[in-house]
Amino acid sequence: MLGRLLGGQDRFLNFFFPRYCLGCGREGAYICRRCQPNLPFQQPPFCPRCGKSLDHHSGCDELAPELSQLHSVFRFEGIVKKAVHQFKYNNLRDLAGPLGGFMAEYLKNNDLQADALIPVPLHKSRLRERAYNQSELLALMIHRLTDTPVFVDTLKKIRPTPPQAESASVDVRRRAVVDAFQCYNSKLTGRSVLLIDDVATSGATLSACARVLAAAGAGRVTALTLAREI
Repeated sequence: MLGRLLGGQDRFLNFFFPRYCLGCGREGAYICRRCQPNLPFQQPPFCPRCGKSLDHHSGCDELAPELSQLHSVFRFEGIVKKAVHQFKYNNLRDLAGPLGGFMAEYLKNNDLQADALIPVPLHKSRLRERAYNQSELLALMIHRLTDTPVFVDTLKKIRPTPPQAESASVDVRRRAVVDAFQCYNSKLTGRSVLLIDDVATSGATLSACARVLAAAGAGRVTALTLAREI
């Protein structure tokens, strides 16, 4: 019964608010089946630790030792880049469904061990501006599809920082996020934590989060992002 009701609701919304493919413009889905094979999936060879393509790899020293691995589903280009922009800046929250679905599928297919999903938080000033945290929406969708527990209030950003993509260098990005996060959960001891974010740039933000989670007792911290800048 619930499935029929949800299906009916979905058809109702699609009638009044049709979805158009971000790749080809066809009506029906934000990323249609015809365009899915052309998505910029992160293909080997890539670094097993930081997830960056070996064609653009200059070492993993940019990641904190507390961050054991960084996985990404896509390269940050093409349809995925367009989807992230719509999702993040144009209030197209419905994209959490298909984008989170790709991440959940990656999690299942690659046997990533995790018993806690933790989204990278936004500072309260940015959250007021945007009204939602895109990483939290992705984490909630992954939870829905995999049943992996999600802790949305575990990690908080306690001071604002400039967007990572706008920082001039990796060193500037690292310095910007020092002491920017704090953990408010005392039940992480021994847990395998999976950090969730939309895009990995230098890994500085994920590294800063990993340090805080490890200090709070997390047994292993891994990260999964939708996309990776090359």
